[in-house]
Amino acid sequence: MFELSVESTFAAAHQLRGYKGKCEALHGHNWRVQVVVQADKLNEIDIAIDFHDIKKLTNDVTSQLDHAFLNDIFPFTQINPSSENIAKWVYDTLRKKISTEHVRLLSVTVWESETSAATYYED
Repeated sequence: MFELSVESTFAAAHQLRGYKGKCEALHGHNWRVQVVVQADKLNEIDIAIDFHDIKKLTNDVTSQLDHAFLNDIFPFTQINPSSENIAKWVYDTLRKKISTEHVRLLSVTVWESETSAATYYED
């Protein structure tokens, strides 16, 4: 089994509705996103999937969030734009684009700071 990962970044602001503290106020982060895929075999040129392809698909997804107020973007108009929900949204959006017969999306980790991150994956 093979695992490959890429990282991407975006800058965005958000507010956590119902949070009793500083994060309820409008604030921003320089977010970092790590995408991990898993492959059970290599293709005819001995790679699982091109890193460039994973990075492009990841950037296509995260570009929708870049320099935005996340609370104004669906589904974050309905749910809090927490690191956990952002990781799940990126995962759900990417899963449709990356999964093939031999490659599947394993996890998405979203950092809102250098020391705080949330990871989403399915069992």
